Amino acid sequence: MVIELLFGRHLLKEEINHQLDVTMISNLIVENGFQEKTESQISCNRCGETNKQKRQVAPCVCKRECYYCTNCLQMGKVKKCSSLFSVAEPNRMSCNQSNLLTWRGVLSQQQSMASKAIKKAIDLNTTHLIWAVAGAGKTEMIFAGIEKALNQGKRVCIASPRVDVCLELAPRLKNAFGHTTVALLYGSSEESYQYTSLVVATTHQLMRFKEAFDVLIIDEIDAFPFHSDRGLHFAVNKAVKKEKTLIYLTATPSKEMQKAITNNQLVATILPARYHGYPLPEPTTNWVGDWRKQLSLNKIPKKLKQILAKLIHNERRFLLFVPKIELMEKLAYLIQECFPTQLFLSVYSADEKRKESVLKMRAERLSGLLSTTILERGVTFRDIDVLVLGAEDQTFTEASLVQIAGRVGRHPEFPKGEVLFLHYGQTRAMKGAIKQIKTMNQLAKKKGLLNEC
Repeated sequence: MVIELLFGRHLLKEEINHQLDVTMISNLIVENGFQEKTESQISCNRCGETNKQKRQVAPCVCKRECYYCTNCLQMGKVKKCSSLFSVAEPNRMSCNQSNLLTWRGVLSQQQSMASKAIKKAIDLNTTHLIWAVAGAGKTEMIFAGIEKALNQGKRVCIASPRVDVCLELAPRLKNAFGHTTVALLYGSSEESYQYTSLVVATTHQLMRFKEAFDVLIIDEIDAFPFHSDRGLHFAVNKAVKKEKTLIYLTATPSKEMQKAITNNQLVATILPARYHGYPLPEPTTNWVGDWRKQLSLNKIPKKLKQILAKLIHNERRFLLFVPKIELMEKLAYLIQECFPTQLFLSVYSADEKRKESVLKMRAERLSGLLSTTILERGVTFRDIDVLVLGAEDQTFTEASLVQIAGRVGRHPEFPKGEVLFLHYGQTRAMKGAIKQIKTMNQLAKKKGLLNEC
């Protein structure tokens, strides 16, 4: 049924399937593009933006004084004269299927603990935070909870602020739920939208939903841009039903979240160890001098060049994080020139070939991949080392550095590796990241969760 394409959706007319005649839908919900309580209280009904500076006055086909929201413009233009269309989510899902979960893996002790907490939250329609170190196996922890929700006829969405995270999650969920259709929604996706019980989406895509989901799992809750974007928080609250379960997943909860846990305002399950039982690789710091000046002279910083030569000699593949795109691209050129028999690529958020480059790195066709913070989380490579050039740059927050360090040692066959913070002066963020990683290792050791220390 074509009408299913509007179940729980929140769409502009131009976003609606051309086969659907909205005038023929008896239970259609129609809202204005903006809510105008008073002249000074105006908000976008899609993203919740109230700032007058985010409303742009412009000539319009409606021939009246009109404006549009610039805050969510990338999702399509919501104008004063626009309408947003929806049909209430009826949960037309099949339930009580005995073979929904086709994944046959085994959870570790702490993964099982988190899985049970998630299932309990789904039963009680509550909010729960899973604070798990990078590589703890968060994805596998949510499988049983998703199965439980689907068997209860609930609609489930797993959302993340990062496209890369969604691209990695979707195939894993499709494999874990082999008989269930999984919709994958992100900005440049070429897939047509379909009505499904299980959805993977970027948090931006949640703006196109209204009271659709019974269970919303947000992976990497602290990631940019979600943590600082009120519009995305509004979208989350709009996309879920009044009776709902919210599950937050992260290795680096914000200070506000940590405070909420301490004050018993947020229930959390803390997992300090990786699923394979090996400790988190602890970063070491290395002073490299004025590396920016060296790059401006078209030279690879001497210390970095020595480290790269050693890695290449030992056939160690690596991720190299650089704080700025232009510096990264220059460094990538210099490294390729210096080591012509090897292959290196670089990626950043707007890179059209990012997905392709990541796949090449995963297939072990590259010696190294240079990246901005776009690959700090949500991507897994089998056996790598990680370097951060300019670790002192303000781009690299404590959370960012913890996530970056978490790219190393994730595979059970390759649980070790090096994490190097290459700097021109240590920062609180660097020291804080190292302290946080060591604290988690100590906690895991205290709980008897480590195979070795």
